[in-house]
Amino acid sequence: MQHFSLLDLSPVSEGKTTADALANSVALAQTAETEGYHRYWLAEHHNMPGIASAATSIVIGHIAAATTSIRVGAGGIMLPNHAPLIIAEQFGTLATLYPDRIDLGLGRAPGTDMQTARALRRHMAPEDSFPADVQELIDYLGDMPESAPVRAFPGLGTHVPVWILGSSLYGAQLAAHFGLPYAFASHFAPDMLSQALQVYRETFRPSAFLRRPYAMMAAGVCAANTDDEAQYLRSSQVLAFARLRSGTPGKLPRPVKDISAQVPAPVLAQVGHALSVSATGSPATVKAQLAALIDTYQPDELMVTGMIHDHAARLRSFAIAGEVLRGLQQA
Repeated sequence: MQHFSLLDLSPVSEGKTTADALANSVALAQTAETEGYHRYWLAEHHNMPGIASAATSIVIGHIAAATTSIRVGAGGIMLPNHAPLIIAEQFGTLATLYPDRIDLGLGRAPGTDMQTARALRRHMAPEDSFPADVQELIDYLGDMPESAPVRAFPGLGTHVPVWILGSSLYGAQLAAHFGLPYAFASHFAPDMLSQALQVYRETFRPSAFLRRPYAMMAAGVCAANTDDEAQYLRSSQVLAFARLRSGTPGKLPRPVKDISAQVPAPVLAQVGHALSVSATGSPATVKAQLAALIDTYQPDELMVTGMIHDHAARLRSFAIAGEVLRGLQQA
């Protein structure tokens, strides 16, 4: 493992506001920078009252302005929602303001339900234009000739690093084809993790961007002083995910002592499987669980994420995880 990083959805907790969530993200990014995290990524979601990072490029700029060295980026931008030129201009601007600190991870899903996708003015065409859109975006960020009829200003020549995100074999194949770094969303979709990493590594084609494959995997983390405390804190995310699966998304719930009394057993089993690539517990427990994940999948980079209702407890969780990951990285 070369690096460890952090994915933040900027959760809005029950009893708090979007302004609170964005302020908390700034504090968390500053903690991550202090604790040695390599990247701090935010994700595009829409029509979700519990997530404050819908205008992802704006929040990235806000985080980058409040930090000094940590890389800040998108994990990711849902490219089908946008014209490639717009994203090139946005991230070209970010890269101009914060040189050599901006990443652009690209996803193929809308990041929302289909009705909201239509409200985003997404062109609901049956054909898949994602590969062509990725290439177009990369071209805008590169060294296009003056004769090109359309260029991105800012954007041209910034060479913002582009990642392909995915939770299936499609993204792995596309990242390998383009010779781009690949990030797998195993923190909520673990089923094809092993196969996707294998496909990516075996079919990777060296490019101007990478000489060899570079794979990131994501894992949930909830760390506290004791195993029991961590399980209690994690109940907020489990309950939030269960409500999302049930079609009733909302703000991040307060933790509960008995999650089984809140969620039907079949739904709880589904959520438990979806969130199974994770580490929850005391520092010793989290170390053992993260070490097992790293040993099994051999990622070049591990990105951790986790939503905790109490802001101080969330900062503490990622501080513990950072200390654990520094030790594993050195080992």
